[in-house]
This record gives sequence, structure tokens and C-alpha cells, in this order.
Amino acid sequence: MGMGFQSVVTVPSNANAQMDLIALKQTLAQLKADGKITACIVATAGTTDAGAIDDLKAIRKLADEYQAWLHVDAAWGGALLLSKDYRYFLDGIELTDSITLDFHKHFFQTISCGAFLLKDPANYRFIDYKADYLNSEYDEAHGVPNLVAKSLQTTRRFDALKLWFTLEALGEDLYASMIDHGVKLTKEVEQYINDTPALEMLVPSQFASVLFRVVPKDYPAEFIDALNQNVADELFARGEANIGVTKVGDKQSLKMTTLSPIATLENVKALLTQVLTEANRIKDDIKNGTYTPPID
Repeated sequence: MGMGFQSVVTVPSNANAQMDLIALKQTLAQLKADGKITACIVATAGTTDAGAIDDLKAIRKLADEYQAWLHVDAAWGGALLLSKDYRYFLDGIELTDSITLDFHKHFFQTISCGAFLLKDPANYRFIDYKADYLNSEYDEAHGVPNLVAKSLQTTRRFDALKLWFTLEALGEDLYASMIDHGVKLTKEVEQYINDTPALEMLVPSQFASVLFRVVPKDYPAEFIDALNQNVADELFARGEANIGVTKVGDKQSLKMTTLSPIATLENVKALLTQVLTEANRIKDDIKNGTYTPPID
């Protein structure tokens, strides 16, 4: 937005990695008390790590109360707009002022393919610039199509073509089933992890992301972070698996995103078996200080 980092105020998240509404209310009230204006609230539909989706209806009410613009980063979770089973996760998105979508995420497109959407077309006037050599007022008066007034870019690739081809080839129903498959698989994986004693979910699954870690029975807590980091490093170094590593609070977390429409629960179980096998192989060396990591 061109305002600089000094104009950005962060809001804590709750245990489900969603924007904490109580903290948001307090932040807005404090900013007003300090004589500051809240220009925009940015909510998220599908956070990068947890896949969390904020309470868009509640945030819309607060935005109205403080006369603030509401933007939703739906780069990932926006795919649920096509969903047959989980569209309700995005309830309230229709109330927002602007949305970003990345079709190169859960819409399965190659990079790059994204969109910036405005609820009120009149707001495109803020990015409209007239130049005689590009989109003159004469052309506009004579009905010449002008897409420049609806885009942040001028010269650009035909990124929309691949999305159009996909919709034409698959149809909306098949597209929706591919998206829904990832969410359903996440729920199944979460249940499997909860039923496996040596594994632990760190955040309840909400979209298509699984944040978990290995927690061997009676294993010293001070070594668990190192164990999980090195399990991921070992599997990656041997070319067996590429498991994401991130942080949930102060805990090291392993991460899976269940986007593939052909992945099955059995595939994920096999991967988790590899994770547990590797953890059992290196856990004593880590605890005893005799472990040599594969990545220095």
C-alpha cells in the first residue's frame, strides 16, 4: 500500500492460528484512542502454515465500526469458492472490499497466475491512468476496450489462458472435487495422527495443511525440537521425502500440505511411517549428544 512498515500494526492469532478477535478489538480501540486512523484491516483465508481462515463476518463488522477497508488475502483458501462441501469456510468473503487469489496454489495452475478483485468497480479509478500512447481519453470516448484501467500491470503474459483452459477441460464439478479431496484428506490425516501415540497435532486442521511433530514416549522435552528438525533433514538429504519445517509458537513443527488430488491416506501413512522410523533411529544420538546432522 506504500505506507511503510511503520504504518502496519500486527494482531496476535488464537490457538487455531486465526486472527484473535478480542485482540483485534483492543488494537482498533487503542489506535483510535491514540488519534490514529485505521485505513485497512487485512484478514486471511488460508494462512501459509496452518491454512487458517479468519472469521470474515466478525471482522467485517469491526471494519464497518471503524470505517476501514477490509481486504482478504485468499491467495490459498480462495479455491474453496469452487468447493461443494467446504464453501461455507469462506462465509463473509462476499462482504469484503477486495480479495487476492493465487490460482497457482490450490487451483493447480503453474506460476504465476493470480488476481486482485474489487467489490465495487468504481474503485478501479484509483489505478486508472490516462496516457495518449496507451489508453487515451479519445479511445475511451469511442468505446475502445481498455483493460489497463482494471489492472496493476500493463504489459503482461496471458496468465488467464491456462486457468480458462483448465475450467473448460475439467468443468466446475471435477475442479471442485479435486479441491475438496485435499480438505477431506487433511481431516483423515489429522485423525490418524491423533490415533498414533508418537505423533502430535499442533494446530487443528482447517483447510489443507497438517502441522504435527514426533513426540516419542518419555523423550526429554528439550530435545524434541532438534529431533523433528533432523528427521526432516535426514529424509530430505537421502531424497526420500521433503517435509516442511516451521514453528508453531515456540515449538518446531513438521508440515504437510495435502493438495494433490491423487494422494491417498495410505500414501500419507507410508510417509508418517518413514518419519517415525527415522525418529527412532536418531533420537538416542540426539539425546546423548553424539548425533551428526546431514545438513551442516
